[in-house]
Amino acid sequence: MPKNTSKPSRPAAPAKSRKPFLIGAAVVAAAAVLGIASYQASSPDPKPTVNDSAASASASDPAAAGSHPELMKLARRDAKDPLAQGRADAPVVMIEYADFKCSYCGKFARDTEPQLVKKYVDNGTLRIEWRNFPIFGAESEAAARGAWAAGQQGKFWQFHAAAYAEGAKEKGFGGDRLKELAEEAGVPDAARFEKDLDSDAAKAAVKKDQDEAYALGASSTPSFLINGTPLAGAQPMAEFAQVIEAAAKK
Repeated sequence: MPKNTSKPSRPAAPAKSRKPFLIGAAVVAAAAVLGIASYQASSPDPKPTVNDSAASASASDPAAAGSHPELMKLARRDAKDPLAQGRADAPVVMIEYADFKCSYCGKFARDTEPQLVKKYVDNGTLRIEWRNFPIFGAESEAAARGAWAAGQQGKFWQFHAAAYAEGAKEKGFGGDRLKELAEEAGVPDAARFEKDLDSDAAKAAVKKDQDEAYALGASSTPSFLINGTPLAGAQPMAEFAQVIEAAAKK
C-alpha cells in the first residue's frame, strides 16, 4: 500500500465535529468514498469492508472509482478566494485538505503541485482550492490560522510555500515562527497579520474547512476531491493527471 499520507495519533475529532452539518444528505452518502480512500492509502494492514472493491479502486485507480457529482458542489468557485488559484470557472476543481505539519503534504506542495500549476492551472483547465485541515494539534491549528491571515493580505500561497519549504516543519509553528514565515512570504502589514492570526474570523474559517473534511470522512492528509473524484495521499503526478484529464473531458 502507498505510504504517502499522514494520520494523527490522537482521535481524529470529537464526535460533534464529525456531524455533516455543512453537507446535504446526498453529499454525505457519496462522501464515504473519501474516507475509504484515505484509509486504504494510509492503513498498513487494511481490512476488507463492504465497500472494499470501491475503496481499492479509489486508492489505486481513482479514475475507475468515478466521480460523485454530489461532491462537486463543495467547490466554492469564489473568484476572490485568497486560498485558491486558477480561474473560478475552470472545468476542473481540485479541493485539497491539508495540514502544514504533514510531511506528505509538504512533499506534494514541493514536488507535485508546481507541476499541476504549470500544466493545468496556467492554461485554465484546473482550479485548486485549499482547505485547512489541521489534525496534529495546537501548532497545526496555529499554522492554519497563520496561512489564513496571510491570505487576508494576498499572500496565502507565498506563506504556503514558506511553510512547506524543506526543513520548515522541523522549526515548528510557534508564534515567533509564524511571524518569520509571514515575513518570508512578504506579508506587508505585520501588525494586521498578528491581529488576524488570533481573530475569531480566523478560527471560524479554519473550523469551517476542518468540519467539512471530517464530514467527508477524511482521516489523513493530504486528501483531495477532483470534480467529485476522491484521491488520497501525495500520489505521483501521473495519478493526478489521470483524474484531471478524465474530468476535463466530461
